[in-house]
Amino acid sequence: MSQDIRDFVTPSCDLLALGEPTHATPVFAEVRNELFAQLVDRGFRSIALEADRVAALVANDFVQGGTGTLDLAMSEGFTHTFGAMDANRRLIAWMREYNEARQPGERLSFHGFDTQTEYASAPSPRRYLEYARDFLGLDVDIAGPAGDDERWNRTEAVMDAASSIGATADAYRLRAIASDLLTALRSRKPEPVTDAWSRAEIQLMAGIDLLRYHRQCAEPLEPHERYAPLSAVRDAIMARNLLDIRAAEAGRGATLVFAHNLHLRRQADTMRVAGKEIQMFPAGALVGPLLGDRYTFVATSLGRSEAMALQEPDADTYEGFLQKHVTTAWGLLPASEIPPARVRTDPTPRQGYFPLDQVILDDAEAVLHVGG
Repeated sequence: MSQDIRDFVTPSCDLLALGEPTHATPVFAEVRNELFAQLVDRGFRSIALEADRVAALVANDFVQGGTGTLDLAMSEGFTHTFGAMDANRRLIAWMREYNEARQPGERLSFHGFDTQTEYASAPSPRRYLEYARDFLGLDVDIAGPAGDDERWNRTEAVMDAASSIGATADAYRLRAIASDLLTALRSRKPEPVTDAWSRAEIQLMAGIDLLRYHRQCAEPLEPHERYAPLSAVRDAIMARNLLDIRAAEAGRGATLVFAHNLHLRRQADTMRVAGKEIQMFPAGALVGPLLGDRYTFVATSLGRSEAMALQEPDADTYEGFLQKHVTTAWGLLPASEIPPARVRTDPTPRQGYFPLDQVILDDAEAVLHVGG
């Protein structure tokens, strides 16, 4: 086994996807920090995390040595409670320190590639559309059709189609406004692209994405049928964000993206909903075919964890094999060297751990295993 991620990065790779099998332990984020430092030595110049892309601008402002404080970067630059993780705080502080003595072209950049949504809520698109409108200096009423933000934010607007705003006349009016704003913005794209223009585009796309998400919320589906299509919209947004990030970073260096294994895997997955098998296309399955050998996926697995009450894996499972061969706290192994095994069944839903299986191994170039 190796602890050098550079052993698994080909010269053609410019988007390295590092997964984690659960959000319930910070150990994978801690290892990620070590690996990112190795990759920076190889020429990587950016990292993208599972956080709202607009919010992450606040963290990147701090990383770049501009406005804000570390506390502000953590409280406003992350979503999904990830700003409270010590490993993320250390990452942002290290990136800021690294950048202090470097020219802008050599500085590290921080990105979020997720949407603004949480499991049972999604904000109003109003402020994102207004940002783009104000940047363009146009006189367009957005507050009127958007109405009170709370009618979008409330849980019922996501979980109950009858309470959703997504298919109302107001929502369709906002979609038309957003389309016009995007046309106007793209027609004024400067060369070279400025930071102010890029921020306006990011904000506007966030508003458009939220309108798409809320439109899906308006579909008359039963509660147990709603998760899969909403997840599909989210992963499609993630994929587009990753491609946009790579376009912005293409002239500077490669990007490390860190998120759950299930978002980064290369192949479509299936989920059984209301008695039917539905294909799910994670972000990796959408981005991978477009990037080809420029996309590398490293899956992760966990042996045991006292904090999660995850016990030692059985020897005949994939994790059992890796547990036997890891000689340090964690290690990397080519996926092709892991023999067929049994999928472990001891994790509980409460632990949030998704075990290794052959499908994930077939997607991955390598596996990072944490012994525990």
